[in-house]
Amino acid sequence: MTAQHNQTASYDVTVLVPVYNEADNMPRLASVLADFLGKAALPSCVLFINDGSTDGSGALIRQACDEHPAFFYLDFAANAGLSAALKAGIDFAQSRYVAYIDADLQTDPHELNLLMAHLDDFELVTGVRANRKDTGFKKIQSRIANNFRRSMIKDGALDTGCPLKVMHSDIAKRLPFFTGMHRFFPALIQLEGGRVKQVNVSHFPRTAGVSKFSLRNRLIAPFMDCLVVRWMQKRHIAYRIADSDLKAE
Repeated sequence: MTAQHNQTASYDVTVLVPVYNEADNMPRLASVLADFLGKAALPSCVLFINDGSTDGSGALIRQACDEHPAFFYLDFAANAGLSAALKAGIDFAQSRYVAYIDADLQTDPHELNLLMAHLDDFELVTGVRANRKDTGFKKIQSRIANNFRRSMIKDGALDTGCPLKVMHSDIAKRLPFFTGMHRFFPALIQLEGGRVKQVNVSHFPRTAGVSKFSLRNRLIAPFMDCLVVRWMQKRHIAYRIADSDLKAE
């Protein structure tokens, strides 16, 4: 399969689901996603990106894809991280829109329909976890990181870490990608001239598996990444063509 010729072109939305060592979650994840596809506001498929899992998640993903015709997968040769998984999904998706949800089911894929309702007017529609079910320590870390990000890059995003997003594929494919970029979708979309809509969504406690995030990748790395995005904002090149005599083939 190549990025130019694959089954995702038959759908309006490709839901990207990065997976790293989520074997305990996979049966429920597959069931919930299959139910969502039957109720999706736009014809949708699921693309699992197995990020080098070592716990049997890969076999469970393949089993789910065998059972559900609108499920597909990419299998990394080794763990490359969440940003790389999202980049691969965006690179391979050939649908008009791409969506994103985490494999931990702390957000509900059915609420992607709330986001899809705004796609005619916005290039990125992102969730805001209105009533988070994380520990108090995690909430404090996220609050600090979000406040610092907003003060540095002024993207206006209330909850950039919410793993429930839908965006236009054409603009998503133009985004500058780097490790940690998944925290900055609103700012990067705005750099490309896109409009961003924020919608309140539900949040649930993790019921299976183990979180892959730590103090380092919630606070320290995002602080450093903010400097990268701020630099991009100041050095970004934008131009508009007024006229040309080049002829289309």
